[in-house]
Amino acid sequence: MPGVQDPKKEPGKRRFITEKIVRRPLTRGELFRRGLFLLLAAALFGGVAGVSFAVSQPLVAKHIKVPETERPKISIPKDEPLEGAAERESVPETAPQAETESPPVPEEPVEKVVRNAMENYRYTVGDLNELFSSLRAQVQAVSKGVVTLHSVQQEVDWFDNPVETTGLYAGVVIASTEQELLILTPEAAVERADSIKVMFADGVEMDGRIKQQDTISGMAVVSVDVSGMEESRRREAKPLVLGNSYLVREGDLIVAVGSPSGMARSIDYGFVSYIGKNVQIVDQVTRMVYARISADAGRGTFLVNTSGELIGWVMPPEPDEENNNMAKAMGISDYKGILEKLTNGLAAPCFGIEGQEVSEAMAAQGLPNGIYVLNSVTERPAYDAGIQNGDIITHIDGREITTMKDFQNTVDNLECGRLVNVVVQRNGRDQYAKLEFQVTVGAR
Repeated sequence: MPGVQDPKKEPGKRRFITEKIVRRPLTRGELFRRGLFLLLAAALFGGVAGVSFAVSQPLVAKHIKVPETERPKISIPKDEPLEGAAERESVPETAPQAETESPPVPEEPVEKVVRNAMENYRYTVGDLNELFSSLRAQVQAVSKGVVTLHSVQQEVDWFDNPVETTGLYAGVVIASTEQELLILTPEAAVERADSIKVMFADGVEMDGRIKQQDTISGMAVVSVDVSGMEESRRREAKPLVLGNSYLVREGDLIVAVGSPSGMARSIDYGFVSYIGKNVQIVDQVTRMVYARISADAGRGTFLVNTSGELIGWVMPPEPDEENNNMAKAMGISDYKGILEKLTNGLAAPCFGIEGQEVSEAMAAQGLPNGIYVLNSVTERPAYDAGIQNGDIITHIDGREITTMKDFQNTVDNLECGRLVNVVVQRNGRDQYAKLEFQVTVGAR
């Protein structure tokens, strides 16, 4: 059309050639080299990530508490104390006989016949060897549950040179699960220990860790992870059966295992000389077994009966106790409630008194019913709350307390760190006055 110019022919404009660049296909060699490079890079980055995790995991585990897989709860049934005549040796009752013709009376009582036979029997060395052979076999079976603990402490000398201090202690296996073995040992074995090695009867040594400890009794529970241990070896480390110390009587033959001579895996035999009943210790009354037997409380000495059952462990003597060559042992029956908590990794609650229940004679003198505080232990929860010697505890956390059994059961069911209301009666100038205290439950 006239007057209209073709834009392609406008002056001042140039036309350029446009091209689309297409990459040439990769050769097989190039594809192989690129794939190999990717594999090497993946392996390198994976290795770096693995090393980084291995280095950082202990630091993270140390500062951040990672919840563990829930472990099965260990239950330790309690023993009921025998009362009165029931403490004497039980005699099986005879079935009632029908009122028929009476049997003929023997010419001599059976007891007399047996006594005469025993007195006239001439024992031989063979009889003695057979007796001790049977007892030795029982001790060998028990020894499979006795372990040696190596407590290692890392220290430095005056010149900042590293020094490793090692102590040897005895312990006994008291419970087991699919994941762990639980060992009772003196608290000194784990106190200030940087690492713990546990050696079993077959010589196998494994790492141990503190499960829980009780500063009042001076005992601790150590856990050994056995998830990777061979099944046959795990069966060999068989836990000791927890016996009933209420059934122990004067004159019973007992065996000391652990470190009675001060050396690990030593043993000794002895007899029970005396049973101390209602012995006041912190937060409970207990029975103490006194025996003339070798014992080293610091290294760990445990008492078993002739059935191979654990009935107690030797306690260190009190500073004011006379040294009469008698070993004093804590009976296990009064400790089973605390032991159940320790084996499950729970701190045992502490109230912090030594006391006794108000007797009828004391009540006749005008004392209220409850627990008479003989000693409010220094720096323990009751003492810190203001409870004093001579106070009478009548209620804890709303529960009436009239006997030591009430008191012990109530304390056993308290939670550490919990604030509880405690009602006491305090002797005033003319009469007892009711006072209330807030006690924060501690840990043993």
